[in-house]
Amino acid sequence: MDSMPGLTFGQRLKVYRERSGKTRAVLGGLVGRSAEWVKAVETDRILPPRIHMLDRIARVLKVDVSALIGELGDHSAVVNGPEHPALASVRDAVNRSTLSNDVAVQPLPRIRERLTAAWQARHQASDHRTVLGALLPDLLRDAQRAALMYDGDERRQAQALLAEVLGLAQMFLAYQPAAELLWRVADRAMVAAQESGDPEALACAGWFLCQVHRDAGDWDTAMAVTLDVVSTLEPQVAESNANLFALWGALNFEAAYTAARAGEEGRAWRYWDRADQVAQRLPQGFYQPQTSFSQIIMGVHAVTVAVELQKPGEAVRQSRRIDPAAIPSRPRRARHLIEVARGAHSRSNYEAAVAALRQAYESAPETIRFNGYARQITLDLLDGPRTMRNEARDLASKVGLVA
Repeated sequence: MDSMPGLTFGQRLKVYRERSGKTRAVLGGLVGRSAEWVKAVETDRILPPRIHMLDRIARVLKVDVSALIGELGDHSAVVNGPEHPALASVRDAVNRSTLSNDVAVQPLPRIRERLTAAWQARHQASDHRTVLGALLPDLLRDAQRAALMYDGDERRQAQALLAEVLGLAQMFLAYQPAAELLWRVADRAMVAAQESGDPEALACAGWFLCQVHRDAGDWDTAMAVTLDVVSTLEPQVAESNANLFALWGALNFEAAYTAARAGEEGRAWRYWDRADQVAQRLPQGFYQPQTSFSQIIMGVHAVTVAVELQKPGEAVRQSRRIDPAAIPSRPRRARHLIEVARGAHSRSNYEAAVAALRQAYESAPETIRFNGYARQITLDLLDGPRTMRNEARDLASKVGLVA
C-alpha cells in the first residue's frame, strides 16, 4: 500500500530526504547533481528523473524505488514516452561502422543533399520521428563510413557532416528510453565536430550537447559547455555568414534556457536579450534548420523562459504575442504549444491547456506523443474538472495514454 497517497513525486522525495537527515546539497552531491536540481525536483518544477537516477536516489535515501515513486510507478513508463518502432534500427546503425570494401563510399555532396532533405522532412512532416526513423539508419552508416575512409580536407568535411547527422539522430532519440544511446550520440557529435575544425559544426554540436546535460539535470555542465562554445566562436561571428551567426544566437538562448531551468531569473533574461539582439540582425525570414533559431522563435523562447521560471502569467502574456502558424517547423510549433499548455495548466486554466495540447497534436502528433510534459499534463487532466474529462480522455487516447 502507498503510505503517501496524493503526494507528487517532488513532495514524496522531500519527505524521504528530510527523514534521512540530508540537506539538498548533500543529496545532490551523492547523486551527482546540484542542490538547485534537488530543489527543482522537490518543487515539481521539472519532471521526475528517469529510472537510473531514481535508483541512485533510492539507494542514497535507503528506500525502495517503488516507495519513492509511489503512485507514479504505474504511470512512469507512459510519462517518459514510448519506444519508437524504428529505435532498434537507429541504434544498430549508431553502433556499427562497416569497413567492408564491398560497400562504396558515398560522395560528400550526395550525403549533404540527403542530410538537407532529412532536415526539411523533419520540419515539414507531422510524423517526423517516423520519417527520421526511416532515413537515419542509412544516413548514419554512410556518414560514419565517409568520416573513416576519406582523407585530408575531405575527411574534415565528412566529420562535419557526421556531427550534423548525429545531431539529427539526437532529435529522433529525445524523450525515448535510450538514455545511454543519446549520450553516446551527443559525445560523438562533439568529437566529430572538433575533428572537422568547422565552426558551424562545433556550434551545432555544442547546442545539442548542452541539451543532453540540461535534460539530465546537470545545469552547471550544460552552462559550461554552452559558454565555452560561445566564447570560442565569438571572435568569428562579427564577419561570419548568417548561419554561424544564428547558431551563435541559438547558443546564447541555450544559456538563457539553462539559467531559467536553474531558477536564475536575471541571468536567464540577460542571455535571452543577447540572443534576441542576434535574431534581430538576421535576414528577414531566415530560419536556422538545426536549432530553429530565427526572429519568430525568440517570442517562442520567451514563453519557455517564463514557464521554466515558474511565471505562468508571464508565459501566457508572451504567448498571446505569437501566432503559432507563423512557426515554419511543425514539430517546433507543437513544442511551443506544449509550453503554452504548461503555462495554462500552472494557472489551473484547464480549458486553455487542453486547447493548446489539441493544437499541438494537430500540428505534429509525434511531438506530443513523446513529450513528457505533454503526457503528464494529459494524465493530470483525466482527473481534472468533469467538464474537461471527455476532451482530456479523447486527447489521452490519441496520444496513447489510454486504450
